Amino acid sequence: MNNEQISARLAQFRPPHWAQDPVGAGFVRGIALERDELVISLVLPFAELAVEAALHGLDAELCALSGARSVRWQLRVDVATLARTNEIQGVAGVRNIIAVSSGKGGVGKSTTAVNLALALKRQGARVGILDADVYGPSIPLMLGVPDARPESDDGKTMSPIEAHGLKANSIGFLVAADDATIWRGPMASKALSQILRETRWGELDYLVVDLPPGTGDIQITIAQQVPTTAALVVTTPQNVALADAVKGINMFRKVNIPVLGVIENMSYHQCGACGHREALFGEGGGVRVSTEHQVPLLGQLPLDANLCRQMDRGTPTVAADPDGHIARAYLDIAARVAAGLYFTGKTIPTSLYTRLV
Repeated sequence: MNNEQISARLAQFRPPHWAQDPVGAGFVRGIALERDELVISLVLPFAELAVEAALHGLDAELCALSGARSVRWQLRVDVATLARTNEIQGVAGVRNIIAVSSGKGGVGKSTTAVNLALALKRQGARVGILDADVYGPSIPLMLGVPDARPESDDGKTMSPIEAHGLKANSIGFLVAADDATIWRGPMASKALSQILRETRWGELDYLVVDLPPGTGDIQITIAQQVPTTAALVVTTPQNVALADAVKGINMFRKVNIPVLGVIENMSYHQCGACGHREALFGEGGGVRVSTEHQVPLLGQLPLDANLCRQMDRGTPTVAADPDGHIARAYLDIAARVAAGLYFTGKTIPTSLYTRLV
């Protein structure tokens, strides 16, 4: 068996959203011929188990090069801890924090945050979600646990709520659903910081933070107080939403938080009877923002009544219909987010990470 030829073929494999091939990036950890089976071991420093299907496309060529009858891929995810964008102390056990934002409300930001978190979990990561919208928390309802309350054993810290395999916390778990949260900016920011720091998250590869909509004082304060790794912006194709999305991009750049990209929600409606697609809110906006502001367009999601019903029932789409076309779209977005985070970030050694938290 010629390992060099096999490595050369693997070096030609590179998904469009990867900045390097698996050989050059050091993901390939072993190539061995066991009897008549070629065993290739890969360790990915980001969540993307779905890439295994594409890797199987190489099986025939690799068998011909090695003389093996079959290929066994040993694919494992070990998410790297990436450098934060500020000097804020990290959160114990949490490797990376991804902020999900929108310039305005009503664009599906929270729906996107929940389904992105679930998609990252399906890609092989340990994931949590923090509802940072202290004025309008919606994560408890979307996860199907609106009446849950965190428990505290020591009176100082609390356990997160677990739902659909995610660890979650929200101001919505701590106050009655019909109570109005009447707080000024500093109070809201302090409350968020307490929830973030006083929750026993355990070991998480990604903590998805669902920020409140807008780009005002609260959002900037949150962006500066949370040890964020990177952010993404959710928008719709409407001009008014796109204008606010640009403000969101500029806000993160001013506080030195990298923007992973833009997700265009409600891009089109597809008729369930005939399959006809119609762009109800215009089209091309996400592409235009991506091009003009040099941020990736991570995905375009449809306007779908089933998605709305599933979220209202507390069964998010990625969990309720894991093989559906919308779930597949979220899985693709999650893969792009995870890979983009890794390839644009700087890995922190485990020993240094331990000292930083």
